[in-house]
Amino acid sequence: MANSTMVTEFLLLSFPDGWNMRVFYFTVFTVTYLGTMLGNLLIITVTTADENLHTPMYFFHRNLSILDMCYISITVPNACVNSLTGNQVISVGGCVIQIFLVIFCAYVEMLFLSIMAWDRYVAICQPLQYPIIMNPQFCVQLTLASLLSGLVYAGVHTGNTFKLSFCQSNVVHQFFCDLPSLLRLSCSDTTSIMVLLLFSAVVVSGSCFTFITMSYIRIFSAMLKFPTRETGKAFSTCIPHILVVSVFFISVTGVYMRPSATSDTLQSIILSAFYTMVPPFLNPLIYSLRNKQVKEAVRRVKQLFSGKR
Repeated sequence: MANSTMVTEFLLLSFPDGWNMRVFYFTVFTVTYLGTMLGNLLIITVTTADENLHTPMYFFHRNLSILDMCYISITVPNACVNSLTGNQVISVGGCVIQIFLVIFCAYVEMLFLSIMAWDRYVAICQPLQYPIIMNPQFCVQLTLASLLSGLVYAGVHTGNTFKLSFCQSNVVHQFFCDLPSLLRLSCSDTTSIMVLLLFSAVVVSGSCFTFITMSYIRIFSAMLKFPTRETGKAFSTCIPHILVVSVFFISVTGVYMRPSATSDTLQSIILSAFYTMVPPFLNPLIYSLRNKQVKEAVRRVKQLFSGKR
């Protein structure tokens, strides 16, 4: 079969009928989106304005916040509009952009979380070498490498997907364009692409998860030798990262391990929202806003701006 896309547009998952339910979903999506943007914007502002937070750990916090703002902006604003208007149509071009950006952000987030685990390992297990190893130039290089590899990874999978023919149903069972959902709509043979997608996802996510786990095994082993007071201090810097990693990997697993044939609209919306909205929303809450140094920095920044007035 020729590799031509016969479908010119896709229909996203429709929200439940009834004006009250549409307003409900619009409200939930909007509040979550605004909360995520404000929380992450606060982290970016504070870690940039306060010189006490110009450290590798908060450099990666800031990068994660910027990424999360982009991540949630890919899907949620469009879903807010669609929930009120009932417009389910998305062009093929719009679908390409959504898939590319979702894959890119998810991939880079996994790498950022892995780098942050290694940062904690070096800070706790090799404190004397920490300023040398995690120097500003190296931190920037790690960030650029993550972004560039993410562009390649997302480009390969997006390009392979849209070489296929879509000549059957054009209904995507998500409120945004999702790679597995699109592959199910293709009338071409998707076996090789599915194998590549599964293999690469297992390798990338498995490698990141293993790397993070090994980092924390070494951290906890080292902490057993610390005095009680130092152990508590080191442990307090690790717990937020562990929570963020757990939320991200559980949300991704929950979405992609569910039965592919599910047609429950409410279930699909909840799982999709959990995958795209919950990690960006919770990250600033459990990672930085509960951090004593960040709270103190927020107060200093408030005092700085109040003084200027």
